[in-house]
Amino acid sequence: MTFQEKLAEYIEQLDCTAKMLSERSGLSAATISRYRSGDRVPEADSDNLANLVTGIVRIAGEKGLSEFTIQTVTDSFLPYVKSKNPDIDNLQKNLNTLLSILPVNISELAKYINYDASYISRIRNGQRQPANPQQFISGVSHFVARRYQDTSKKALIADLIGCSLEELQDLNHYQTQLSDWLANGSNHSKDQMTSFLHKLDDFNLDEYICAIHFDELKVPSVPFQLPTSKSYFGLQEMMDSELAFLKATVLSKSTEPVTMYSDMPMSEMAKDPDFPKKWMFGMAMMLKKGLHLNQIHNIDRSFDDMMLGLESWIPMYMSGQISPYYLKSVQGTIFSSLLKVSGSVALTGEAINGYHSEGKYYLTKNKSEVAYYKKRAERLLSKATPLMEIYRSEHAQAYNFFLDEDTKKEGARYYILSALSLHTLSEDLLDRILCHNQIPQVEQEQIRQYVSRQKELAATILSHSTITEEIPVLTKQEFDQSPMVLPLSGLFYEKDVLYRWEDYTEHWKLALAYQQQNFNYHIVENTAFAFRNVQIYIHEGKWVLVSKNKTPAIHFLIRHPKMRHAFENMVIPIRDDSSVPKNVPLSH
Repeated sequence: MTFQEKLAEYIEQLDCTAKMLSERSGLSAATISRYRSGDRVPEADSDNLANLVTGIVRIAGEKGLSEFTIQTVTDSFLPYVKSKNPDIDNLQKNLNTLLSILPVNISELAKYINYDASYISRIRNGQRQPANPQQFISGVSHFVARRYQDTSKKALIADLIGCSLEELQDLNHYQTQLSDWLANGSNHSKDQMTSFLHKLDDFNLDEYICAIHFDELKVPSVPFQLPTSKSYFGLQEMMDSELAFLKATVLSKSTEPVTMYSDMPMSEMAKDPDFPKKWMFGMAMMLKKGLHLNQIHNIDRSFDDMMLGLESWIPMYMSGQISPYYLKSVQGTIFSSLLKVSGSVALTGEAINGYHSEGKYYLTKNKSEVAYYKKRAERLLSKATPLMEIYRSEHAQAYNFFLDEDTKKEGARYYILSALSLHTLSEDLLDRILCHNQIPQVEQEQIRQYVSRQKELAATILSHSTITEEIPVLTKQEFDQSPMVLPLSGLFYEKDVLYRWEDYTEHWKLALAYQQQNFNYHIVENTAFAFRNVQIYIHEGKWVLVSKNKTPAIHFLIRHPKMRHAFENMVIPIRDDSSVPKNVPLSH
């Protein structure tokens, strides 16, 4: 829709003439005529727009149409009027984020706004700009606001643009809010992602195990008397069924993997002060037993809720016994469901959305029923996609295979580091660092081979693509408080190999020299140094790898678009070579 079409819509609704609108608004007949023909479009916050709105509201009042107010009419026009300074860079970044988070069919969008689909793709990646940015923004927001009206999608958009769900109930306001955000908004997901990373950075599995006395837990062997099958109704019984499933799984002789999925809300259950503790204890007991868990997460919800949920799973992810998945297809908006299956027991549940307390759970140990639900869980798992791939030391071979294969693929890389890169380290300096840390000879050789391999991988990537590294710049005081360590998480080596101050400054100079020698390698100084134990590697548009150095050394490979874009948007955007600084001075 365009401004002239919106104006024509009002004239038709009010059954008025252009002359009447001119008289009530105080605008000349010529101005009204130009607006109607599309020759002119008023600017936002202009007197002409304000007068036009006033004229429409006056006519509506004369006809007894009270729903036409200054606010509602203004909001309906704003997506189609001229914006003085639309931020093109912000538009490109926000459009890319929006189209990645929502399941938008680009061909349908292109047809709707009369653009070529390939041109929209080039706008997304910054290669092109829309000829008329405001008209482009209006078209996109009009398409999205009308296409995505269900509550779950509105919740995603509200979270993305930083408004409440209620603010998107009115269609015109929905479109106006989205238009404003596309042009000038910031990404609301940065804070949640930063919070997640800080928790990951601070997390120590050994301390957590001690805190919950996990190492003292004993898997009970007392028989658990459970009827062959039982139905549960109401919230309290639903909580009982969840705990009964965990208990039956732990006490059974089966060591088969457990598959769990639920899109039922947990908020009501979480209000019970005892249930979360008992649930976490049951989960810990399953891990203690050595069971592997296939967890299919429900991520068709706000980014805040998704990240808060993932934070609670960090301890279990660290065990290496969890495989997280998600479903790409949109879950239903009418029904909620649950399916949890282990080797000898199954739990299923159903409810109408918004009426969770009226739902039903069904727990069964009947062999034929469990077999049926196992098959159902297998089919559900076959439709799921890994939310992230988790590599611990026992998965070192698979982790290294992934890195080897990826180095051959073109694409800009952006790394947020807590230490200087090994591929810029000289053999002589490495020997001195290993020597003063008194590393055993056998381990020294392992580290040398690992560093040599990092140099080969970097050289392969730089032969066809760029690497931009955000590197911490420390003062002497900051270094003394927390000395830098060699980043050896990829070797799954968990001892601290410390730099001395002179080692750190020498390595910095080596990194700058490496930058001068490699056209595709760029350094960005980071004086904030937010993380001490986490490094983030981004292959733009492909994946994000979050590596934790120790307790334990572990790597999370993330491909999910919503999470990947959140990581990409929390860093300086990757630019082409012409816009990346080639000489970054060393400053302490």
